[in-house]
Amino acid sequence: MVTKVSNDRQGIQSVEVGFRLLRVLASANRSMMLRDIAKGAGMAAAKAHRYMVSFMRVGIVEQDASSGRYDLGAYALELGLSGLGRLDPVRLSGPILEALCEEVRETVALAVWGTHGATIVRIVDSGSPITITLRPGTTLPLYKSATGRAFASFYRSPFLKEILDNELKETATATKTAVTTVRRQLEKNLSEIRTHGIARATGSLTPGINGFSAPVYDHTGSMVAAITSLGSMGEFNVEWDSPVAKAMLEAAKALSHRLGYGHLAE
Repeated sequence: MVTKVSNDRQGIQSVEVGFRLLRVLASANRSMMLRDIAKGAGMAAAKAHRYMVSFMRVGIVEQDASSGRYDLGAYALELGLSGLGRLDPVRLSGPILEALCEEVRETVALAVWGTHGATIVRIVDSGSPITITLRPGTTLPLYKSATGRAFASFYRSPFLKEILDNELKETATATKTAVTTVRRQLEKNLSEIRTHGIARATGSLTPGINGFSAPVYDHTGSMVAAITSLGSMGEFNVEWDSPVAKAMLEAAKALSHRLGYGHLAE
């Protein structure tokens, strides 16, 4: 038998009140005096002290014996790392991709670095009459695709460099161009991408299709995924400051934030 639980469940108010102190301490990103923690939580110092004593007993807060300042303890770090370990960019990207698709009215996707390179793992189709041949499991080239260029610009992996070198040699052979010339053009493109924080491709992979791809970072500051948007050349604006580019950057920022990126600096 399934028991129905009301959404308005009764909790323990003292726990909720106590966590106001932890939020103040966490947001400060430094050790603090009791009076400042209490003031930030809108609480009397004497009352705050009782909470801090209990928090120290379980190890979520610690106090420096010489200065009397409080800081987050070892157990707080353990909880934080445990929570970060449960964060899955593929799972968390769902609502963000859906909202992005509705906003830009283009097909959007999430890619991660897989065994064979930049791999599409999730797609939200805009329903456009223009068919875009992109499926989960598709591995995209680093040199020609917006997604690949995003990884080439922001992702770090010895395997990536090996794949990219092979692609440059293949491109040089196909276009009868010196590898050094192809590499210089790539470096110019990657430099521009890093300046704008987003990659783009204009029909270089699929004729008639433009694309943007923005990097997603985790709590360590490492790129873990890319959010990509694709559309037909006549309607998809690939200017760096276009509405689509701005929406892409905001979506990537939102997913990065869910994965803990920037929290340590706040």
